[in-house]
Amino acid sequence: MKRKALFSLFILVIIAAAVVGAVLFPSKGWAWSSMLLSIGALALCLSAFERRRIRAGEAAILAVLCALSVCSRAVFVWLPHFKPVSAMTVICGMYLGPRTGFFTGAMTGLVSNFLFGQGPWTPFQMLTWGLIGLLSGFLQGPLQKSRILLFVHGGICGILFSLLMDLWSMVWLAGGASFGAWLTLIVAALPMTVTYAVSNIVFLALLAGPIGKKLDRMRLHYGFFSTE
Repeated sequence: MKRKALFSLFILVIIAAAVVGAVLFPSKGWAWSSMLLSIGALALCLSAFERRRIRAGEAAILAVLCALSVCSRAVFVWLPHFKPVSAMTVICGMYLGPRTGFFTGAMTGLVSNFLFGQGPWTPFQMLTWGLIGLLSGFLQGPLQKSRILLFVHGGICGILFSLLMDLWSMVWLAGGASFGAWLTLIVAALPMTVTYAVSNIVFLALLAGPIGKKLDRMRLHYGFFSTE
């Protein structure tokens, strides 16, 4: 009960800070508010993961998956917008469940930005990758059965990530909600969006089978993540 009360207080403080920030910093009020509300949404989603009991073996697997995802982003730094992060998040979600998928995506965004640069965009980026893992977890049955559906899902996730990050860019640059500004950013980022969507499909084709078999083996033989 005490934990729930503290968490509720935390969410209220986040909402109050978002409102105050919008008033005190009118030029960046929307950006301030969206950043704080993203933090609140992250806390809400991650609290669902924190409430479940996790074994040492599961924690070790999660650490390895997050490390692989972070390293994969760093390894492909020389190739702009061609990154395996979303593909790794999709794989984690589809084999280990929605909560684990969300956690992997969110933590990858946080940790990898220590290399790529932290900023007010980090919570929004964490939330976006987390939602990709969450959605992949909810669709884990169909995605495991159909490679075509998996590739389509990977492409859509790449487009979704770009659209949502363009939404953040709109809020930060335009200082508010502007469909025209968002559409301009979407058109300007179209080559990057296509590249990222294609990269998801390529990395899913290369990684989903080998990594999925290992995760399935650990889940079936050792009972890891069986409560997802």
